[in-house]
Amino acid sequence: MTAMADVRKLALGCLGVSSVTLLVWRWPHFSNATTVALGFLVVVLLVAASARLWVAVTTSIIAMLAFNFFFLPPVGALVIADPQNWVALFAFLAVSLVASNLSAVARDRTQEAVTRRDELARLLDVSRDILLITDSDVANASLATSIARRFDLEYAAICLRHGVEWRVFEPAPPAQPLDPDELSAAFAAADARDGPAWFADRHGALAIAGQDVSVVPLRFGTKPIGLLVAAGRPIESGTLDALAGLAAIALERVQFLDERKGVELARQGEELKSALLASLSHDLRTPLTAIRVAADNLRSSWPDERERREQGDLIVSEVDRLSRLFQNILEMARIDAGAVANDARWVAPSEIVDAARSRVEHALRGRAVEASVESERLVRLDPRLPAAALSHLLENAAQYTPRSSSIQIDASVSNDGLTITVRDHGAGIAPGDLPHVFKRFYRGADARTQRPGTGMGLAIAHGVLAVVGGRISAENCADDGARFTIVVPAPVK
Repeated sequence: MTAMADVRKLALGCLGVSSVTLLVWRWPHFSNATTVALGFLVVVLLVAASARLWVAVTTSIIAMLAFNFFFLPPVGALVIADPQNWVALFAFLAVSLVASNLSAVARDRTQEAVTRRDELARLLDVSRDILLITDSDVANASLATSIARRFDLEYAAICLRHGVEWRVFEPAPPAQPLDPDELSAAFAAADARDGPAWFADRHGALAIAGQDVSVVPLRFGTKPIGLLVAAGRPIESGTLDALAGLAAIALERVQFLDERKGVELARQGEELKSALLASLSHDLRTPLTAIRVAADNLRSSWPDERERREQGDLIVSEVDRLSRLFQNILEMARIDAGAVANDARWVAPSEIVDAARSRVEHALRGRAVEASVESERLVRLDPRLPAAALSHLLENAAQYTPRSSSIQIDASVSNDGLTITVRDHGAGIAPGDLPHVFKRFYRGADARTQRPGTGMGLAIAHGVLAVVGGRISAENCADDGARFTIVVPAPVK
């Protein structure tokens, strides 16, 4: 495309020289050597301002020949009789060539400035992409993809050395993979005494499927940690060095993110352990104390048959409470370990509601529960998981609402999946607690003073729903009470 454009501009220059020649021949009273020379010079300058140097020089020579042939005596021959005309001719040629060269240099510098501006914009785009990378697990592959995309490269790879092996992160594997031995040789050159000079001069020399690639060292300070490999369009060496610097900063940022994530996980783990121990110490002490007192009463001689039965029922009730507590701990441990299985099958919404009610029958005993299932369309999911989440919502509603109030369950199926809502008529949730109700061991100030509990129920509901891609939300109703909504995306029959 560039060669064709140059040919077109040369043709336009020849047309301009011909036009000036014809105009002067048509109006002979303008046939002054100075006028003609200036006309030709204007054409040459216009060509030089828009074309490359060789086009402007060729146009200058053509204009000089036309000037000699048509306007310098003897006219009609490439011969100059008057020595003064030789001076005029060479002065015209010198001015044309100097103007052409200056114009070409200015245009090249302009093009170089535009290229540098574009490269700088690409570097800024890569920097922005680096700031948006927050997942350390895919950060290196994302970085290679960003470099290839922003710089329009056919291939880009981040190569990191681990011991004697190489880990290569690339958007797509090339037809011929990188040779680990060649990577090791390039890395050794970068680490050697003459390594920086070698890379400054050549930027590496590897081949992928017969195509040369650029290789730049990635450094933490002065220590090389890997290589940046790029192939495709040519990139100025300074830009490659800057790109390698950005890539090294990105790798250092990924390392920092991993360390920060580890520190954050450790901190959260300590907080969870403290919260769990505090919660268990409280919630274990109460039932164990009640069981001990009831057992001591049963060993006494004063209780009659009715009182012994009451003490026995108390022991059974507290044992059930301990069983539920340890079941919650087990469920949370399974969620943390990723051991919650997802065994999907076709199921009716009413089956999920019935299963949830049966799981918390002890908590709902004596309570008015109104269940409404809008449709019995089948959904494909693991019924145990939404049933487990719903059971925790029902137990939570029964625990924090008056026994005389009712609990409403509404289940519906749409093309997007299953939706279940639980509505109670209690005091609702304090606005400051709404953003935190699904956090582990979180209990609002009112809940801590009114009811015993560990704060695990809603967190477990949130966790088991996450296994199937579901979500749960809470809101206060306009009149009274709170509403919890479960949404599980699933295929529908």
